[in-house]
Amino acid sequence: MPNPTPSPSLILATLALAVYFVGAVEFMLAPMLTPLASAFAAKPADIAWLVSAYAVSYAVLAPLIGLLSDRIGRRRLLLPALALFAADALAVAFAPSLSFAIVARVLGGAAGAALTPTAFALISETVPEDRQAGAMGLVLFGLTLGIATGPTVAGLLTDAYDWRAPFIAVACGCIAVLIVGARILPPSIARQSRPLKASAARLLDGAILRPNLSKGLWLGATIAGYLISGEVLRSRYGLSTGVIGLSVAAFGFGLAAGNLAVGRLTAWAGRPETVLVFAIGLIFFTQSAFLATESSRVSAIILLALWGFASGLAAPANTAVQASRAGSDAGFVLASSESMNNGALLVLAPVVASWIGRADTVNAAILLGACTFAALGVNLLDRQSLPKILPGETA
Repeated sequence: MPNPTPSPSLILATLALAVYFVGAVEFMLAPMLTPLASAFAAKPADIAWLVSAYAVSYAVLAPLIGLLSDRIGRRRLLLPALALFAADALAVAFAPSLSFAIVARVLGGAAGAALTPTAFALISETVPEDRQAGAMGLVLFGLTLGIATGPTVAGLLTDAYDWRAPFIAVACGCIAVLIVGARILPPSIARQSRPLKASAARLLDGAILRPNLSKGLWLGATIAGYLISGEVLRSRYGLSTGVIGLSVAAFGFGLAAGNLAVGRLTAWAGRPETVLVFAIGLIFFTQSAFLATESSRVSAIILLALWGFASGLAAPANTAVQASRAGSDAGFVLASSESMNNGALLVLAPVVASWIGRADTVNAAILLGACTFAALGVNLLDRQSLPKILPGETA
């Protein structure tokens, strides 16, 4: 039976652990392509379908799951999603064929689409608005930690045991979080059923649409830029793969620092909108400088760290703005934003990757810089926006 008055810190810790596994699973296949190819008698390129199936499922299903979250409540969706995530990991671990594993990853994408936006929607319901950016930063730190440690832990477990070990570890972790969450997470809030037209109207409200659009632009550009950062370092400085891995870790350290600092910075600035404008401006400067200027290797690593720090500030600040304006449609709004982010990334990543293949970092800097600058302009126009009061709602 859930605790009627759960500790906010325990709720945040539980949510951070839940999204940790989302981050870990998304990136842990990086060192496992060859072992998985051997296990399934396939080519490493075929194993990439495990990543694609997860990503497409996440992007397509996120808005639908967000609508469900708004109607049945956060707890009723988070706990089954953790169970589905564990089942997905076990299904992949014991899959009889690659095709079976790919289908299982579609279910994993659905579980991931339920966990991350719903976790932030729950924060918007349980944490006072002036503390939401800090709370979201702490939960995002869990996601960042999963992204940073997932590939390393997966590689170590694969070397020590076999390729199934990382998936079994994820399943065990999700089950443990499920057990804790069943005791810690607050009861789902009963809501009146809202027609789809009302939720769509909320999504199209300028005060919601602008931060959604902004996040898709700057976050899509940031991830696309980060994905090519290793090749930029390789072509400029002739670094080995191992040294590149250590160098780009500076971005991850900066990202974690930004997640942890956003609460205090928001309290000092007064509003997450102010922090967001500062963070996107810093992303524009550091990303453009890293891609367009051939500085020393030390300077490049410092720029990566600052770029990560700015991104670590921007993500929770942007999410706090979206959640505070979305009201009872927080799940749908945040989930739709995830789809927009993935859509921007799918457009930008192939383009900049083709340019980097020709060592054309200037055009990559111009395109990604234009997206980030557009996001900055949207936020400067948006800072004083308030959502409309829709029919059937109260101020």
